[in-house]
Amino acid sequence: MTDTTNSPDILVVEDDASLRKLLIEELQDAGYQTAGAPDAEQAWQWLRDKPVDLVISDLRLPGADAMALLQQTRQLPVAPGFIIITGFGTVSQAVDALKEGADDFLTKPVDLQHLLMSVQRVNETRRLRLELTRYRELLGSGDFHGLIGRSAPMQRLYTQITQIARAAGPVLIEGESGVGKELVARALHAESESADGPFIAVNCAAIPAELLESELFGHAAGAFSGAQKARRGLFLEASGGSLLLDEIGELPIGMQAKLLRVLQEQRLRPVGADREEHVEVRILAATNSDLEREVSEGNFREDLFYRLNTFALQVPPLRERGEDLELLTARFIDEFGARLDHPIQGITDRALQQLKAYPFPGNVRELSNIIEWAVTFCHASQIDIEHLPDRLLKSAEIKIDAQLPDLLASNETELLPLQELERRYIEHVIEQVDGNKRRAAEILGIGRRTLYRRLGENDES
Repeated sequence: MTDTTNSPDILVVEDDASLRKLLIEELQDAGYQTAGAPDAEQAWQWLRDKPVDLVISDLRLPGADAMALLQQTRQLPVAPGFIIITGFGTVSQAVDALKEGADDFLTKPVDLQHLLMSVQRVNETRRLRLELTRYRELLGSGDFHGLIGRSAPMQRLYTQITQIARAAGPVLIEGESGVGKELVARALHAESESADGPFIAVNCAAIPAELLESELFGHAAGAFSGAQKARRGLFLEASGGSLLLDEIGELPIGMQAKLLRVLQEQRLRPVGADREEHVEVRILAATNSDLEREVSEGNFREDLFYRLNTFALQVPPLRERGEDLELLTARFIDEFGARLDHPIQGITDRALQQLKAYPFPGNVRELSNIIEWAVTFCHASQIDIEHLPDRLLKSAEIKIDAQLPDLLASNETELLPLQELERRYIEHVIEQVDGNKRRAAEILGIGRRTLYRRLGENDES
């Protein structure tokens, strides 16, 4: 007999005692925990006291019939599956039963093999339906201006955003790569008094240094070769709203001084212009770098750091957000299923456990990429382990104590200066990701330009 520990509970409702006994024994032999009742009244008493996963009922019973019992089960918090058996089966009766919510309709004499196949099918359909309902409930909760999460760290973040949004000073948003710093910036804007104004985001690391000033402050016509028309910069475009300077730690030193002046005086001079313009915009700055360290190393201006740090928000990494992983997974499954026109009804427990065991160095962005991959390659009703990317299954987390024993010397004469230890570790990470410096920077939680500085190289990308 199959282990019934996790098997569905089944209630057989049949007034014929010998048939009821036969069905119960057959179902128990197949591994199901099964009980019986002779009529609808006793069946309903059982269901109120001990809900079951599936009811198998004869259509004609003493007193109320199976159709009445079916309607009663719909009053339960979680309705069981329902299979009707009758010796008086007609097409019209089958249609009526299915319309009323029955999951299947079988006729006597009962083909036991057919019955077992029906039980398996109905239980699986019900399980998927309940799973889908649970995911829909998840999707309808935990959303704060696009930020998804109900964990304590995220609840604290929401509270901080609401409070800081009322102020007007600059905000420094810190957090590892992929945690959702731009979403935090958008939430700040949405909660602020300037929510009706524009929100503009710019990645400071993505714009060549020689074009940054023109991009941010604008330029006059003829200011340089190719500048045939005057152009308003992003500061002026965002006037009356919010401007997010993403990866602020990658801003060149020269531009840092000009940014500080704009923050202090609320005035800027477009490139090649002969007069200044007033600008009124709230600056939101985001970084995955340790700016205090960059200040101490001379790579970031101390006065700008303290100006930006008027209000600081720390976005928690995914590994510290506990139950949010499942919530985010549900949201991404729904999102990519709709986008790819490939609806998925959730994820298996073992695949979810695999996700929970992974450290997610790329945080929410990496989870999103993983679920997009899984939805793309899933041809079943649920995402399972085989649909996850190989890197997740290998759980290739870089561990210093396991992979860098030569750097952790055991005697004083072999100990390394911190700067040299850092350089060697960075080189090790780059080697582990096959020379992909962008990926290495994400794992290390620093900007790509910072990575090049630490290695003493020029950013040629």
